[in-house]
Amino acid sequence: MNKIRIYVDMDDTICDFTKSKMEHLRKTPEIKYPWCQIDFFRKLEPIKMAIESLKILSEEYDVWILTRPSIKNPLCYMEKRLWVEDYLGIEWCEKLIICPDKSLLIGDYLIDDQPWDNFKGTQLLFGSKKYPNWKSILDFFNQNQNQLS
Repeated sequence: MNKIRIYVDMDDTICDFTKSKMEHLRKTPEIKYPWCQIDFFRKLEPIKMAIESLKILSEEYDVWILTRPSIKNPLCYMEKRLWVEDYLGIEWCEKLIICPDKSLLIGDYLIDDQPWDNFKGTQLLFGSKKYPNWKSILDFFNQNQNQLS
């Protein structure tokens, strides 16, 4: 039997892009696009419960990280890959997809802070009223585990 496939976004879902962006803009307002700076993506902080939640979900489901690159910062491809290794371990690098259009992939679920209209699967909008945090995401999968199997 095939496992349920879950794609999980990185920026503002696993790691705190917005917090870092706002801190950089406050410190160096002359730099209009702080995410274009070297090491911006590598130094993002994990969102509360994100790392633990990915590991918990991966015990039951086929979990992949699906992140959109910053085309203004070619180093982001490498930095996102290194971030995954730093926080999740080298084995997760084999489960990392960097793709500018998430609707190209087919999965059962996409956990993302941004909606993707043409994604072929169910989206859980992270940070929304319904799914404000990782606890709510884990609750969804725990409550629906029998129906998903």
